[in-house]
Amino acid sequence: MSRPADSPERRATGRGERPIVLVAMGGHAFMQPGEAGTIEDHERNAERIAALLMTLVERDDNLLITHGNGPQVGSLLLQQERTQGDVPPLPLDVLVAMTEGSLGYVLQQSLLNQLRRRKVRRYVVTVVTQVVVDEDDPAFREPSKPIGPFLSREEAERRRAELGWRIKEDSGRGWRRLVPSPPPLKVIQRHMIRDAVRAGHVVVACGGGGIPVKRLPDGQYAGVEAVIDKDLTSSVLATDVGADLLVILTAVPQVYVDYGRPGQRPLGAVTLDEIERLQAEGHFPPGSMGPKIEAVVRFLRAGGRRALVTNPESLPLAIEGRAGTHFIGRV
Repeated sequence: MSRPADSPERRATGRGERPIVLVAMGGHAFMQPGEAGTIEDHERNAERIAALLMTLVERDDNLLITHGNGPQVGSLLLQQERTQGDVPPLPLDVLVAMTEGSLGYVLQQSLLNQLRRRKVRRYVVTVVTQVVVDEDDPAFREPSKPIGPFLSREEAERRRAELGWRIKEDSGRGWRRLVPSPPPLKVIQRHMIRDAVRAGHVVVACGGGGIPVKRLPDGQYAGVEAVIDKDLTSSVLATDVGADLLVILTAVPQVYVDYGRPGQRPLGAVTLDEIERLQAEGHFPPGSMGPKIEAVVRFLRAGGRRALVTNPESLPLAIEGRAGTHFIGRV
């Protein structure tokens, strides 16, 4: 006989054996194109994505969520620039931590409300997560990650002269600041996150790719001025917690070969060997699908069994195998 979702017995037994699904979504999941990014926008979008994630809760999966923070960190940087001289500036790692907390709170509340409406007695916890990077990584010598608002060339060059920025034109939409984006090496709170997920809690972690920290010679940690790609961190975390499925949510329903060209075609189900071949052929540009495919490849190479890339709206069908692009690891 099956137990109801809010049964104490169901909460107390068997959770560690349920599949772990890690869902990685971008910071734009909280902000849609054309929105101002108000708290009302964030709450409305969080409610929408939380409702879609209930598909996994209703399957009784153990759910772990990561998210981006690009637009939100950009807003904090803009606030800092406009209050220079009045408010002490904060380093980039602290801004990442601030968005981990604020976005985690918004998403956590929406998820908890969705669970309560369904009378599911599971809890939601947000973990402010530190991620170790190598301070000698070449990324610190050649910053490449654009962050913050789009600027005119003149304004970007002024800030380069006054503030020492590295700048670059970004996709024909304007000029942006470049910061280091080293690869993630280790999630410090990985064991705590794994245990909380296995206990049945819905866990939000590694927001914005996690707070970048370095290991000092004496074994202590210190923050560094950088940002980490959230999809790559999600891949590391999915491996560390033994996730059965890595889901990466993006703006398109599937991964495409020759995207935006006359011969564009969607990918349904592909093996690790096939996606590595397409990756080597240059089908996935660094500024769009590239990091997501790299995250999938790293997860599958590390022993992960399955991955999925789709958009939030297609998630319920994609989980059933009727939408999205599905990736299968080596047997």
